[in-house]
Amino acid sequence: MSQLIRSAKSGSDWTQNDLDSYRIRVEYLDVATFFQIPDLPQPTVRHPAILTLSDPANTTDEDVYQFLRGMEQAMLPLDAEESAVDDFAVLLLREVGYAPLGRIIRTRKDIPLVICGENRHAKTDVCIIDDSGILLLVQEDKRHLEGGNPIPQLIAEAIAAFQSNNVTREQVLGLPPLHSKVVAGITMKGTAPIFFKIPMTQELSAAVMGGRYPIVETVVQALLPPIERPSSRLVEGMLPLDNRLRLLSCYEAFKQFVN
Repeated sequence: MSQLIRSAKSGSDWTQNDLDSYRIRVEYLDVATFFQIPDLPQPTVRHPAILTLSDPANTTDEDVYQFLRGMEQAMLPLDAEESAVDDFAVLLLREVGYAPLGRIIRTRKDIPLVICGENRHAKTDVCIIDDSGILLLVQEDKRHLEGGNPIPQLIAEAIAAFQSNNVTREQVLGLPPLHSKVVAGITMKGTAPIFFKIPMTQELSAAVMGGRYPIVETVVQALLPPIERPSSRLVEGMLPLDNRLRLLSCYEAFKQFVN
């Protein structure tokens, strides 16, 4: 693996080869191990009606209507425009309380990425930021639109976020850089998420910056949320109420890592 070619490229161009080049491996875990809790919690949402309503025509609440319609738009056939998924991700993150006072949700934020001694960038689909920097990254799975694998792209964004957050700490907040941090990330195919805990270290960041093979392997933890009908995950997504409750419970449990 140390002989793999490492080149300066932007985050959107990362592939599995780049993960191999920097000794990054993804490991899928079960719910209890990933969330470090025995059972999923009940979801906390701003509008409880989203847990019981399927048809947006059955509500007079504008926020509930926006959520349900946005969910439908994000689940359109796979040739639909990608912005619908990003728009729904924003609605969803607000609904589940990921952006309280002091945080904002951004779309298409461009993050500087130093790689192989050159300045590149990683552009997020959706992210949450506060004064200290980037707290959560969301990357849409665009393979149906001839896009690349979202997981290497998400991890590249996490590396860029770690670098950027440390610059903010040193140059804006007057704090020492973090030696390590777990960056929270989500990929979304329609309304079906996969959750990631991406452990970042100065050693991995330095290896990417210098285009070197790291001494230590980085293991990214991932969770594919369990639902009643796994084979229909991408077709049904969050539309059925049972799926929606389970997936929103996962968002509730994941909230602890968005810090």
